[in-house]
Amino acid sequence: MVQPSYFSNTANTQNKKAFVIAGPCSAETEEQLRESITQIKQYAPQVNLLRAGIWKPRTRPNSFEGIGKKALSWLVDAGRAVNLPVSIEVAKAQHVEDALHAGVDVLWIGARSTVSPFIVQDIADALKGVHVPIMIKNPINPDLSLWMGAIERIEQAGVKDIAAIHRGFSSYNKTMYRNVPHWEIPIELKRQRPELPIICDPSHIGGQRNLIAPLSQQAMNLHFDGLMIETHYDPAKAWSDAAQQITPEKLGEILTSLQVEQKEANQADEYPQLDTYRTAIDRLDNYILELLAERMNISQEIGDFKRLENIAIHQPKRWAATVKRALAFGKNNGLSETFILELFQKIHNESIERQSKS
Repeated sequence: MVQPSYFSNTANTQNKKAFVIAGPCSAETEEQLRESITQIKQYAPQVNLLRAGIWKPRTRPNSFEGIGKKALSWLVDAGRAVNLPVSIEVAKAQHVEDALHAGVDVLWIGARSTVSPFIVQDIADALKGVHVPIMIKNPINPDLSLWMGAIERIEQAGVKDIAAIHRGFSSYNKTMYRNVPHWEIPIELKRQRPELPIICDPSHIGGQRNLIAPLSQQAMNLHFDGLMIETHYDPAKAWSDAAQQITPEKLGEILTSLQVEQKEANQADEYPQLDTYRTAIDRLDNYILELLAERMNISQEIGDFKRLENIAIHQPKRWAATVKRALAFGKNNGLSETFILELFQKIHNESIERQSKS
């Protein structure tokens, strides 16, 4: 029999709930931790696990980089006072040792660590023979293989209870998000690893508190298993990431209004109209794939012609005209500019690769 995950929050098969992790971005003072956690327990009894940053990896030097080892006892004591387990981020083997010695219940590996197989392997080596739940955030860049590699390294260390945390991905372009969600990446992770719990971190995706509620609901709509939400009793005075933290009272409101249970529509006889729509979608998907295959065959022929005539594979003017035409057509048919650009960039990249190999 498969043992239930630590990150499962299901009273019974008909009553699934989100697994909720909450707490301040950083441990700042013993009083700040105690007050934040006390209020979380009061206003958001749905919370399953507490969090706080003890060591904070920062982009620039001279930023607040966490209190460090001495804050471990603050967090553990504050958690015990409200009868809730606690979790922290670890970025090296010594962090693992210090956290486990202090009595921390759950560890997570941050995005800046997941991006480095060397760091993840060091942490994995420190976890051998240790029975502790581990959460692994996606790497800062949108690379599913890198994320899965980190998960596999921790699994190979013998860790049985693992969850993935989706916290979005860095982007050079300015967007409404601090970290672009790229929902397709955690969705693909779930397809490949359906047994793996996936927790959404709307705080780091949104970067601003007004986005936390809609992002949390979106994660539930996509059947994520839980949420990690940064919560501070006085967010405006937080020493790090003040803009993306919410009060315990607001956390309680978000969790109370969250719609977690949504129907699975797998039975054709239960929803015949939905089955009709899905049949139409399948037919159109097949047609799209046939057209793409035909397009790539033509691209390959073009590649052969260019090679014979000594013509460069990439033609910037032709590409610019193609994008302009596609954007205009898409706009007239209700398709977003972002979707059209991403779609045609992928088609163009595949076409260039075909031509280069022809």
